[in-house]
Amino acid sequence: MKLPQAEHSAPEWQAAMEALILVAEKGGPTMLARIGVMRALNRHVERVFNPDLKKHHWGKRKLKRDQ
Repeated sequence: MKLPQAEHSAPEWQAAMEALILVAEKGGPTMLARIGVMRALNRHVERVFNPDLKKHHWGKRKLKRDQ
C-alpha cells in the first residue's frame, strides 16, 4: 500500500514510519510504533473534552472520624 505524496510528507506519518523501521530493524518498542500509526491515522480528528462524561469523586468519601 502506498501513501499519496501529501500524506507521505506529513510529520505524523514520518514519525510513525520511523518508529516502524526501528521495530523492524532493531526490535524497538512495538507500542510506540502502534501509537505513532494511530496518531497519524487520526491526525485530522479534533479531540474535544466533555466534562459531563467524567464523574468526579469529590465529596463521596467520608473520613472515619466524620461518620
